[in-house]
Amino acid sequence: MIAYVNGQFVSDEAAVVSVYDRGFLYGDGLFETIPVCHGRPFRWGQHLDRMHRGAAALGMRVPLEPSALLAVAAELIRRNRRPESILRLGLSRGVGARGYSPAGATQPTLVLTLHEAPCGESERALQWRLVTALYRVPVGDRLGQFKHSSRLLQVLARAEAEAAGADEAVVLNTQGEVVETAAGNLFWVCGGVVGTAPVALGALPGITRGVVLEICGRLGIPAREAVVTREQLAQAKVQALFVTLSSFGVVEAVSWDGESVGRAAVVEQIRHAYRGVVELEAARK
Repeated sequence: MIAYVNGQFVSDEAAVVSVYDRGFLYGDGLFETIPVCHGRPFRWGQHLDRMHRGAAALGMRVPLEPSALLAVAAELIRRNRRPESILRLGLSRGVGARGYSPAGATQPTLVLTLHEAPCGESERALQWRLVTALYRVPVGDRLGQFKHSSRLLQVLARAEAEAAGADEAVVLNTQGEVVETAAGNLFWVCGGVVGTAPVALGALPGITRGVVLEICGRLGIPAREAVVTREQLAQAKVQALFVTLSSFGVVEAVSWDGESVGRAAVVEQIRHAYRGVVELEAARK
């Protein structure tokens, strides 16, 4: 595979950054994970907008203009011959002096890599087992509004899920409210209404999350944001659960904390519609 590192297309073996890079030392950076369909990054503008908002919040800069960055992504896809893949766009503050102060780190590090797409529409729809993580996010965490590189909480939550024989972890906030999963946004279906947590609780405003809400609006599927605790959802008549994330799209859940979860036709309807949106936008000139 070929990667892009600070202006150069290089082999994976040569794709390295300094041990003094602040992204490596402190997680002082941002990233975006973008599905690529027919050679085109899906919802590129939205992903880039989130990265720019994150960079502004962290006092960083994206070293390439949007059009130049898109050209780099297109060339990377071409060189790797991976029209169906996952594009990871990484940005760090770059090399700086030892210590937490960002002073002097003026040359950001920009890395683009391509990865194999985990599944396709022709394959069997994924079904995940969920567990509730012990690790919790702060209520209204401002850093939760973009994909910063300090993901230790998510790493530990996923490790906790895997140790329990599950596929993904549901993350609550410090008030016990359902927020998201380690790598995506959580949705539930109750009484035919699709629900998800407001981003104000600390949830990432996921790109796939937004597309699913668009789909619900277009198809006339009732959808709303709701503040609920784990206990409230356990007591409610939850018809189905699903997770949304850029790498996998829409993934249905079959259990949560060892309890089986029902299935609802609306989840497959949304999953199929999401894939249709990806295909349609990739086909546009």
